[in-house]
Amino acid sequence: MKILLPLFYLPPVSWFAVFLNDETEAIIEQYENFPKQTYRNRTVIYGANGRLSLIIPINHNGKRVMKEIEMSHRENWLKIHWKSIKTAYQSSPYFEFYEDRLEGIFTFKTNSLTEFNLNALKIILEILKTEKTFSLNTEFSKTPLEENYRDFFSAKKPSEFNMEEYYQTFSDKMGFEKDLSILDLICNKGPESSTYLRNIQTK
Repeated sequence: MKILLPLFYLPPVSWFAVFLNDETEAIIEQYENFPKQTYRNRTVIYGANGRLSLIIPINHNGKRVMKEIEMSHRENWLKIHWKSIKTAYQSSPYFEFYEDRLEGIFTFKTNSLTEFNLNALKIILEILKTEKTFSLNTEFSKTPLEENYRDFFSAKKPSEFNMEEYYQTFSDKMGFEKDLSILDLICNKGPESSTYLRNIQTK
């Protein structure tokens, strides 16, 4: 079965659970009109005070197609995001093991949100040691032939996915936070992350 997935910034755990399904062929959407307030330019990590959204600022230059969206570098958000991630996860079990590869996400030079997200995805897939591949779509379809997941993951509502609790850096203090960025899972579960993702029930 073919599925159509949105292209997110360090996607939530649920996105990877859908993506890694062995029975699907994943196609990534790059021609939709860019929707605001979604995971396309934000990711959520577990900071010292709870859920923390890291948002990529966008250049408002009239372009609306996802593939053409440009990131704004007026604020040094790359440095800020990487510092926030280090602060949140430096005491997690596996951060040090993956640190150099994760830093490569934030030293990648591009103005394109699509290129940036694809590079980050490539690095995460290498860390997960998965053979799963994907293709990019070539045009926008309002009613795609593939099973459509473009609006399936909400950054505004609590996740509907059932996820087994795992140890998180701040969970002793504030409890388990489910469906955060894939960064949270790999920093806390390490090599067990792929098995964890495959055990999540998707629709």
